[in-house]
Amino acid sequence: MMALAELDTGRTAAAPAPLLSVRELSIDFVTRRGSVRALDRVSFEMAPGEVLGLVGESGAGKSLSGNAIIGLIDPPGRISGGEIHLEGQRIDNLAPAEMRRLRGRSLAAIFQDPLTSLDPLMRIGEQLTETILTHLPMSRREARGRALELLKAVGIPAPELRIEHYPHQFSGGMRQRVVIALALSAAPKLIIADEPTTALDVSIQAQIITLLKQMCREQGTAILLVTHDMGVIAETADRVAVMYAGRLIEVGPVEEVLRAPRHVYTAGLIGSIPSLTQRRERLVQIDGAMPRPGAVPSGCPFAPRCPKRIDKCSERPELMAFGNSQAACWRAGEEHFYA
Repeated sequence: MMALAELDTGRTAAAPAPLLSVRELSIDFVTRRGSVRALDRVSFEMAPGEVLGLVGESGAGKSLSGNAIIGLIDPPGRISGGEIHLEGQRIDNLAPAEMRRLRGRSLAAIFQDPLTSLDPLMRIGEQLTETILTHLPMSRREARGRALELLKAVGIPAPELRIEHYPHQFSGGMRQRVVIALALSAAPKLIIADEPTTALDVSIQAQIITLLKQMCREQGTAILLVTHDMGVIAETADRVAVMYAGRLIEVGPVEEVLRAPRHVYTAGLIGSIPSLTQRRERLVQIDGAMPRPGAVPSGCPFAPRCPKRIDKCSERPELMAFGNSQAACWRAGEEHFYA
């Protein structure tokens, strides 16, 4: 398994300024029965060039967090609190035209289904060239040259030939590589990768993960990797942030969180992964289901499913620091409480 980046809000004066800072972000959806809180006071930071994995069950708020950063929250959803800063500039309150200029140039996205990101009626080369011309001061000839370089960089064979092909002429794995080339076309500072390997077979997943890490290392691009797969996090990220019911419940370096999780839910996620080195009679099962938005307990959101709950769990725990990690659990400081 791979490692994930640290999420430490207590930075020292010598620490570099964060590339991305999400502060107390809340998102509500307006329904006939009133406003429903889907994301509740989420805060985290990312450094330039790091890979931060955002993990949790479906509906935990992972994709919602990524969409908020890239400005894709549409009615009836709305940001109801908090701020998002990119390179020191607040971006959550930008006008739509300003946000469009920012997308692609400083921010880019890779989504689960590459066909949703590619125009089926345009050749791959045209899509890459138009994106490059939109954001970079280049001639059309220079833009086409950059498009060829990008296709070669992401491992598309015979790029001089394939640049004239349409999306349907590529396999799923090759289409995802083209989407990564599109995301990198204007050399963005941050990429939101939302389940970028879920629709691919295992061998292609490994190739895409290796490619993302290589791009991160060579171009200094930071990646927010949104996934439900703790194995992908372990193989890709520097730091991991675990979400549950719209809240951030644990953050820390990947190796530290995998070795000694501080939250019962995180321990359950890790325990549900088959191991090649440890023999287990059976995998861990987390009983129950995540609460619906609008029905989240006022205290710890995981308490109704938690086998380790205590009376104090009726109160909401905030993220508390434990070494390089943080956890929102009243029992996080107990040694081996999760065993």
